Amino acid sequence: MKPDRYTTLKPYKTSLNETPKVGGLSEKDGWVNMQVQFLINQKTCNSDKLLVGWTVLAPGAQHDRHRHFNCDEFWIVIKGSGVMYGENGEEIPSREGDVTFTPRGHWHGFKNTSTEDVVLAWGWSGAGSLEAAGYESIEGGRTH
Repeated sequence: MKPDRYTTLKPYKTSLNETPKVGGLSEKDGWVNMQVQFLINQKTCNSDKLLVGWTVLAPGAQHDRHRHFNCDEFWIVIKGSGVMYGENGEEIPSREGDVTFTPRGHWHGFKNTSTEDVVLAWGWSGAGSLEAAGYESIEGGRTH
């Protein structure tokens, strides 16, 4: 948003404790036993080109292979370890401190293969909502 004399821009602040978990994320669409929070997005602060999220994956939880047609994605493994899914389904070990970037249109995902929770900080560049991201799961279910 370009400011003008009628617009007041100010920083937006939230916390993990104040942000609700995202509801309605279906296992059939690849969201398997995940706790997802959208910290910064279109709905909370009118951010239409950036979404910042926080996800906790219990042991065995996963985000099936999927892609976004309208945004790039990054994630940082804050805690734990597992495997990320590559473009062709290959499983690539991923652990605390790893940073991953996936360009729009490329298949990716993550599975917690450990006995402890995995925590991911992540974000989308180019979309501020799930609807705007252009989400498609590997099973062919285009949900947004």
